Amino acid sequence: MKEIMLDNPAWGALTSEQASFAIGTDHAKRYQPGIVPFIACDDPQADHLAALDAWILPGETFYIIGDLPALPQGWVLEHELPCAQMVLRSSMPPMMDEEGITVSLLGEADATEMYDLINSLQPGYYNRDTRLLGTYYGIRLEGKLVAMAGERMRLTGFTELSAICTHKDYAGRGYAQRLINRLCRQQADAGIISYLHVSLANERAIRIYDHMGFEQRRTISFRRVRKQ
Repeated sequence: MKEIMLDNPAWGALTSEQASFAIGTDHAKRYQPGIVPFIACDDPQADHLAALDAWILPGETFYIIGDLPALPQGWVLEHELPCAQMVLRSSMPPMMDEEGITVSLLGEADATEMYDLINSLQPGYYNRDTRLLGTYYGIRLEGKLVAMAGERMRLTGFTELSAICTHKDYAGRGYAQRLINRLCRQQADAGIISYLHVSLANERAIRIYDHMGFEQRRTISFRRVRKQ
């Protein structure tokens, strides 16, 4: 398992563990519409994205992660979000159970609540069917989904933690850490290394992840592009 694959995580996922979600060409691919708005190519230095134009609708927005290839005519870079890419290189010990807090597996019946929660806090990166990419856990209080976390880009030997969020009225109670702990231990048991991306501006989250044992591997950007 080579960490260099994480320099181009969407490509690594679309050509390995999540190939069933991929459409495109031998050199450029995207996730199926409705899954997650990410596209990628095998070589950012080559002119491969133009061939993907046929799989993208006019007006559609999507993200390129990592190095920015040459954009085809009519594609416009709208925004860049620099992130810390963090990797968990050691196992995470289990957390003590807390009375009244139950971690539940989320599924189809929770899809609308999941979509509404994450997009109320981190809009644009999570579609209604993003949950199909991996395992998602949540915490409910009085029947309301107040926190969630799950798996997004999965490539050989590595799985990304994503959609890590807590409703603002319930922040600061350690719910996100509890969900991350569950996912990381599950991944470690399967021989998988956990990684995640967090905005460089979110210094509080970076400190929490660092405290949990994640190490910053590199800075990597999520660039939002729109096809005119």
